[in-house]
Parts: sequence; structure tokens; C-alpha cells
Amino acid sequence: MMDKIWLSSPHMGGGEQKYVQEAFDTNWVAPLGPNVNGFEQDLEEYVGENSKVACLASGTSALHLALILAGVRTGDEVLCQSMTFSASANPITYQGAMPVFVDSEKDTWNICPKALEEAIEDRLSKGKNPKAIIVVHLYGMPAKMDKIGALSKKYDITLIEDAAEALGSTYKGQKCGTFGDFGILSFNGNKIITTSGGGALVCRNEQDKQKAIFLATQARDNAPHYQHSHIGYNYRMSNIVAGIGRGQMEVLDKHIGFRRANNQFYQEVFKYVDGIRVLTEPTSEYFSNHWLSAVIIDQNKTGFSREDLRLTLEKENIESRPLWKPMHLQPVFEDCKYYGRNISEKLFEDGLCLPSGSNLTNEDRLRIKEVIQNLIK
Repeated sequence: MMDKIWLSSPHMGGGEQKYVQEAFDTNWVAPLGPNVNGFEQDLEEYVGENSKVACLASGTSALHLALILAGVRTGDEVLCQSMTFSASANPITYQGAMPVFVDSEKDTWNICPKALEEAIEDRLSKGKNPKAIIVVHLYGMPAKMDKIGALSKKYDITLIEDAAEALGSTYKGQKCGTFGDFGILSFNGNKIITTSGGGALVCRNEQDKQKAIFLATQARDNAPHYQHSHIGYNYRMSNIVAGIGRGQMEVLDKHIGFRRANNQFYQEVFKYVDGIRVLTEPTSEYFSNHWLSAVIIDQNKTGFSREDLRLTLEKENIESRPLWKPMHLQPVFEDCKYYGRNISEKLFEDGLCLPSGSNLTNEDRLRIKEVIQNLIK
């Protein structure tokens, strides 16, 4: 059998080892050290907007701390994009709060501003005051942040950007993760850059960054003995992991270029195929890192479904995956409120993520193209 072509596998740049070796040589193998500080500085410079970044164990832990800093408590409600991975919603429940899910819009597949305002108005009419909004830049595609940000300000609701899939993406020239009160980044093994596991919280000021670090290091009070006035968490990134991140920052823009080239490749493959649409930027105001390239398949026009394509690729040892199953359809969230129509449900039914790694070779792309064209024929 041919070698496996993965959906999105880690891609090392070669410079990571020098930072990791330095951590070993200096015995900085703890959740603090020069690499952690350096990685945070690298990220702050990269995302800009005077952002302050705290490096953490995962994107999920970053989102959890964002909710804590937003004051989310037991019994509160948090508005959350339904079309996303469960890690966007799970931390809401960690706080004893209740997710309220909102549908997507067709242009970007992200949270629909119209449905979001309908949800806010309805919750307020029922005496509920949502404490936060979680918007996700799905597959690297920026959401309509001007409209979403305006709703956040209008109703005075904390805005949290889940940019776990969107490092390097921009909307109207501004980096994703810097529009909201808090931003979330992820460096999981399949992301645009990886630290094997890890994430970061993007804050608007140094005070929030230091609060996050305090909570992420077990909330230990400033005392010679171990004293705790707050509940803390073991969420800080290690110096070794941060070393991998520093090396990955050196190739981030190059990796974005490779991912965008993959998206261009799929646009060409499906250019003349009626019934298949590749997710691309709606206008020049959007710049997606195209972390994953995805397509929508209209079976009535193509004669085959997204599942037919997925299974055909699988037979050739090529990984693809359906779009995220919306959160309001997940058994664990079946009792949660949902606002919108059926955009996200239809996307899930017809959508497929295709191999998108920055390490795809020309030979890989030729294999993928041949399998797709044989199915189309």
C-alpha cells in the first residue's frame, strides 16, 4: 500500500532542536524559563496590536482561563458558535455555565451576526444576561469581526476569539486573535505550527496576562510557604515545549504559504466541477491561513456525496474528514439552546476537509488529484 497522506501532520522546520537543546543544557525543564518568555515575545510581536500573550498547556486551557477572567460563573450563559470542535464549548461547562449555541453564515461558515443578535435579544427578553461570546475562525477563515465586535460592545458582552485554527489569518489587515477581549491560540500537533501540545492566551493588557499566569501556576500567593487564596490550575507551558514553538515561529509564514498553495491547488482541481465549492475568502478583506482546505459537495449535481469522496480517498490511504459536527447536534449538549436555522447542519452534511499539511509534496498532490478525478469521471 502507498504511504499514508495525512489530513494535517506536524511539520518541523529544523530550527526547533537548538532551542530544546539549550533547555537541556541549562537545565530549564520546568514550566518557566527563557524559551517560555521568548516564545511569548515572539507571539506578541507577530500578532501585534500591543497584545500580551501567556503560553499555556493547550488552547483549551487558554479558553478556560479566558472565561474565568471574563467572570463566567455557575449558572451563567455563554454564547458559542455551534460549528466548531468541542474544545470551544467544553470549558464553558468547566465553569458550571451553560452554552447557548448559534448557527453559522454561508460566506465564512463562522458565527452568523444576525443569528447572534437574535440569540442575545431572546436571552435578554427571558431575563438572561450572556456573560461572553465565543467566536471561532473556522479552518483559518476569519469571521465577520466588525459586526460581531459591534454586537459585543452594543450589549456589553465579553468577546472571546477562538483563533486556534487561525494563527496568521487576518481580517481587514488585523491578525485574528486580537479583535476580542481575549484570543485563543493552539499549537496542537495538527495546527499550522506545533509544540506537540500547547496553546496561548492573547490578552489586551499586561494585567490580564499576569492574572492568567498566576491562575495557570496553581494560583500560589506571594509567600515563602505554599499559600493559596484562589483556585489554581496546572496550565503553564513547559520551557522544552516552548523551545519547539520558538523554532516553529521561524517557519510560520512559510507554512502559511504552503497551506494557501494547497487551497489554490484544490480550487484548480474543482474549477470546472459543477456542485463542488472550495472554502475561499469572500472578499479581499479576508486573508486565511487555510489551515485546512474544505469543500462542500452538492450530491444532486455531482452524483456523489462527501462520504463517497471520503471513502474513495480512504481506500487509497489518503485521510480526509467531515466538517465539525455542530455542537447543538452533539449528545452531550442536547439540552442546550440553539439559535439559527440549518446552515451548520447542512455544512456538516455536505462538507469534507481535504489533506492540507504544509508538508504535502507534489507527488502527494498528484495522487490526491488522480483519485478525485477518477471519482468525478
